[in-house]
Amino acid sequence: MKLNQRITVLIGLFIIFIGSPVFAQNADMVEEITALSQQKWQWMADKNVDELSNLFNEDARFVHMSGSWGTDRELEIIESGSIWYKNADVHQVVVETFGDTVILWNRITLEAEVRGNVVSNEFTVTEVYQNQAGDWSLLDLTFSSVRDTHSIEE
Repeated sequence: MKLNQRITVLIGLFIIFIGSPVFAQNADMVEEITALSQQKWQWMADKNVDELSNLFNEDARFVHMSGSWGTDRELEIIESGSIWYKNADVHQVVVETFGDTVILWNRITLEAEVRGNVVSNEFTVTEVYQNQAGDWSLLDLTFSSVRDTHSIEE
């Protein structure tokens, strides 16, 4: 091999070597947030406001078809059952990381009981998480109504 080729190969290996830990950390973060999001859906179905209050940032925003409000109101809605998130059937998940902030998009079919009526809706749900002092905190949860043929581009 010529000197220029060896240098190119060495530079390429160096870049791969240096980038591998970052890629592995990013993959671990994506896996962790995906699992946390799935756990959040279960906590919502179980009306487990104790776990949710630990996850939801005190200044988080929640955007629904009927309005937008903060954490205290969302926890009150879940606890009272005025919206009972019975089951979120997750069809697709896309995650992007931005330093200590992660945005996760879920395409879901949500079965819920809203003021005593059982409903099923297709949504893309946007969740924004931030790592604060070693714990993940949900900053935003936004429901966007979509058709069942909707998909999230990766």
